[in-house]
Amino acid sequence: MTLKTFVEFSGWTAALLILGAYSLLSFGKIQTRSPIYQWMNIVGALGFIINCTWNGAWPSVALNVVWLGIGFYALRRNLRA
Repeated sequence: MTLKTFVEFSGWTAALLILGAYSLLSFGKIQTRSPIYQWMNIVGALGFIINCTWNGAWPSVALNVVWLGIGFYALRRNLRA
């Protein structure tokens, strides 16, 4: 797999994970406190960070760094509760 293919794969996987997490939450299949919801958002944000960095989309990189941080914070907070 070339680096360009990996970057594209990261972006599409990120989109599927974040949309999937939102869909599952919206349809009541998972809860916001569930680890799977947080991990889907964390891995999705990481994939977008990779893709957006490669493509020079710096506002999206910043957004996803914050998204990633929120995901880790929520995961940690929820595991402590």
